[in-house]
Amino acid sequence: MPEGHTLFRLAREQAALFAGRPVHVTSPQGRFASGAALLDGRVVDEITSYGKHLFACFGADTLHVHLGLYGTYTTGLGDPPTPRGALRMRWTAEGPDGGGVWTDLRGATACDVLTQPEVDAILDRLGPDPLRTRRGGPLSYARVGHSRTAVGALLMDQSVLAGVGNVYRAEILYRHGISPFRPGRDVGAEEWQALWDDLVVLLRAGVRLGRIVTTNPADRSRRSGAVRREDAHYVYRRTGLPCRICGTEVRTAEMVGRNLYWCPVCQAT
Repeated sequence: MPEGHTLFRLAREQAALFAGRPVHVTSPQGRFASGAALLDGRVVDEITSYGKHLFACFGADTLHVHLGLYGTYTTGLGDPPTPRGALRMRWTAEGPDGGGVWTDLRGATACDVLTQPEVDAILDRLGPDPLRTRRGGPLSYARVGHSRTAVGALLMDQSVLAGVGNVYRAEILYRHGISPFRPGRDVGAEEWQALWDDLVVLLRAGVRLGRIVTTNPADRSRRSGAVRREDAHYVYRRTGLPCRICGTEVRTAEMVGRNLYWCPVCQAT
């Protein structure tokens, strides 16, 4: 599932192409036909993200998209390709340089038109987004510090904090030497604040790079140049491989429906 940095980049890229312009909205598949008819021909005021949610404002109406596990956007210049398959929504518009631009949405968990109170209801259910505020540490700790739930599960709970997914969960816990099985109430406030501050740095780096890189240069097999895929993470998808720091085999287990990765030595407590 795309994590917060991906949605932030997507919102920024789509705003550059479509914001301030009228768009032709269609639903070749038909599942979004009524929503497309409501938005067709209207001007996009702004496009923003919050956590894993994308919001495109058309006056009093807002298009809400949650990509889920399988949702994807494809964007291009010029004339769009012939619609094929389960194409939920298509935008076309005159681009910034006068040529045509288009974007296609497929496979999203949510694609619907909402009123402002409905948008507010979604935002009210979400915890602070590290890409939106640097002051979210205490807000999120208010939920974490009193919980018996494992911190590895809390990090995936979007009502605790928004935008963190499976990769950032595994990597941030490793970077701070915290066992994913430790109850939230056993994580100190200073520990959590340090973790939050690090998430802000990592997510902003993800926006800049367009990928998730969590390793420090000294811990990579190649310490200069572009970061290779095999050097990008400490534990994520490294089951059975040696920990980059202590050499212990990285382990995996299921937690809240997703594979969890950790080092049993570096994250013993």
